[in-house]
Amino acid sequence: MKKVLLLATSFLLTPLLLFISIIYFSFLSFEKNGTLSQNPPSTVAYAALPYAQNTFSDNIEQKDVRVDAVSDFFKRYRSELEPYAENIIASADKHGLDYRLVPAIAMQESNLCKKAPKNSYNCWGFGIYGKQTLKFDNFEEAIETVTKTLVRDYKNRGLVTPEEIMKKYTPSSNGSWARGVSHFMNQLQITL
Repeated sequence: MKKVLLLATSFLLTPLLLFISIIYFSFLSFEKNGTLSQNPPSTVAYAALPYAQNTFSDNIEQKDVRVDAVSDFFKRYRSELEPYAENIIASADKHGLDYRLVPAIAMQESNLCKKAPKNSYNCWGFGIYGKQTLKFDNFEEAIETVTKTLVRDYKNRGLVTPEEIMKKYTPSSNGSWARGVSHFMNQLQITL
């Protein structure tokens, strides 16, 4: 008898519970003015998936690694030429010169400007003979002038290697100038 009573009670309560639930949810769906709400309740949170997953961008930024190599070289030796690495590369490309030559000569001649004549912007020993010192207005002018002159007066006359350049650039050197320049050019060599 208990089973029959339990079955009858659950048989009556289930439809009653469903009816009450429908009334309750209908009540929640109506706004205060009695119309059916078009907007979901503000307490509901939604999460959307990203539009595209696992996609690759086709924006590839090209960067000249030579600028980084020269900049790192200047930074390693704490040179005031560090902000001018891009100028050196641009001038070398413009005039067709090995980008490593100008920084290497600056290192050999003045320890990257640390031993350059004061206020001369001349880190290359360029036009310095005895008490005569060639001065530039800024590093940009110095870089451009030195690069252009190395091409015109050296490269275009077949003087390309540090050993060949040394014969005209610093003829009294016993070979140490060329060895130093070659050493610093090797430090600037980029391996890809």
